[in-house]
Amino acid sequence: MLLTLQGNRPPAILALSDGTVFMGQSIGHDGHTVGEVVFNTSMTGYQEILTDPSYNQQLVTLTYSHIGNYGVNTEDNESSAVHAAG
Repeated sequence: MLLTLQGNRPPAILALSDGTVFMGQSIGHDGHTVGEVVFNTSMTGYQEILTDPSYNQQLVTLTYSHIGNYGVNTEDNESSAVHAAG
C-alpha cells in the first residue's frame, strides 16, 4: 500500500513493519529515526507530551488540528529535553 501527499516541503517516508509505506512532506528536523508509532488525542498538553520521558523512542502523532496555538512555557516541561523520537 502506498499513500502519497504532494507539496513544496522536503519528502518524508514512514515505513511500517508490515511493509506499508506512507510518503509525505517533512515539517521537522532532517534525519532518520526508528521508533514505535503512537498517537495522542489531547487538545492541550503537547509540550508535556513531547518532554515526557515515557515517550522516549516513540514517534508521536498528535491528532488535534490546532496543536501549537497557545505556545509553550518552561513551567509545562516534564523534563529538560524532548524525548519523542519524532
